[in-house]
Amino acid sequence: MNKDLYKKNDIDMLSGPLLSKIIVFALPLAATGILQQLFNAADTAVVGKFANSTALAAVGSNAPIVHLIGSLFMGTALGANVVIANAIGAGDDERIEKSVHTAILFSIIAGFCMMGIGEILAGPLLKMVNVPSTVMPEALLYLRLLLLGSPFMLLYNFAASILRSKGDSKRPLYILIFTGILNVILNITLVLGFNRSVDGVAIATITANVISAIIIIKILINEKGSIKLNFKKLSIDKNILINIIRIGIPAGIQGMVFSLSNTILQSGINTLGKDVIAGSSAGTIFEFICFFAINAFAQTATTFIGQNYGAGRYDRCKKVFLYTMISSVILCATLNILILLFRNNLLLLFTTEEEVIRYASIRMFHVLIFQWLASSYEISAASMRGFGYSMTPALVTIFGTCVTRVAWVYLVFSKVQSFEVLMNIYPITWIITGAIMLFVYFRKSKKKYYYN
Repeated sequence: MNKDLYKKNDIDMLSGPLLSKIIVFALPLAATGILQQLFNAADTAVVGKFANSTALAAVGSNAPIVHLIGSLFMGTALGANVVIANAIGAGDDERIEKSVHTAILFSIIAGFCMMGIGEILAGPLLKMVNVPSTVMPEALLYLRLLLLGSPFMLLYNFAASILRSKGDSKRPLYILIFTGILNVILNITLVLGFNRSVDGVAIATITANVISAIIIIKILINEKGSIKLNFKKLSIDKNILINIIRIGIPAGIQGMVFSLSNTILQSGINTLGKDVIAGSSAGTIFEFICFFAINAFAQTATTFIGQNYGAGRYDRCKKVFLYTMISSVILCATLNILILLFRNNLLLLFTTEEEVIRYASIRMFHVLIFQWLASSYEISAASMRGFGYSMTPALVTIFGTCVTRVAWVYLVFSKVQSFEVLMNIYPITWIITGAIMLFVYFRKSKKKYYYN
């Protein structure tokens, strides 16, 4: 394989100790996700502090929908990660080059398609989650503005997946730090300096997304070897695209289904009043922070197993699963505990209204105590994607999360319309989905590792 493929930011996943490399690779991913959520939370914090509770509810009502779209983007991009990681493990430079250019061109086309579809469905999506009429105009404006940045979001996610497939999780983090700080500065400037509301924070986010995409594409253009991006070579390789879609779309669907189930829960929350919506929105921010800790080790499992499976090193694949599972549980549980201990001070960053803080605390207690359980299915699903199974984890997630949560909303919550009752479904679905996913993983991995 071309020696120019690896640079100082990359990690050799095919040889040497695994645990230390997994941690070095995963921590920037965790920081990337957490910082992304914190910078996104700047939208919530700025409108909550300097606008009003209606603007806070408008931004908060969009959280499940925005996360749904982001899950689709990240999941689809993961298909490119697996395809390129397998090619790196196999030492196939030609396939690496074709995969890079196929992935980038596909992301550009898909991004504009998603923007158009999203603009059409923005109104129906917000109605689906029962956004109150008093909040709807600002919520719709915020969502439609954010959707304009879809092509740049998708392009960034695909380009970042390409870098991560060869072991570089640091430079996407550096880009996020820069553009995230810019986002916060623009948020404050537009809301305070120009007296804007949800439109100001949306414009700030779009600007940050555009700049992120430009920087990361510039990095790929300056790479050496088979990973280098050359616009003249942009083309679609049919077989590679099929593999990217075969792995990426189910992964995206899995993330979307998970987000869709949250959207359905949000529809229940939206019937309980503005204070509950605002409080739940504030509490959700911290759940996403902890989720990205889990997701970091899930992406790590996919990439490390992708390369080692491509190289036929199955013993290392099994160790990757074990190390990422343990690390995910420890990091998520640590964050859960710290956030709960300092919840009052943290919530004051977003609101000073006592009722909003009370409902946020209720959500945090019901969810964060058990959130580490989500590692069981996230790591298992990610490991299966690394060796080519993507549809099966998606189907398990659809049953374990979406079906169960929909049933809970319509069969339980409809009879006992309590915020606490609605929150109880989170640990229930984590246990159900985790048990099924672990069972499926051990069956599939045995087939792949022992009979190949």
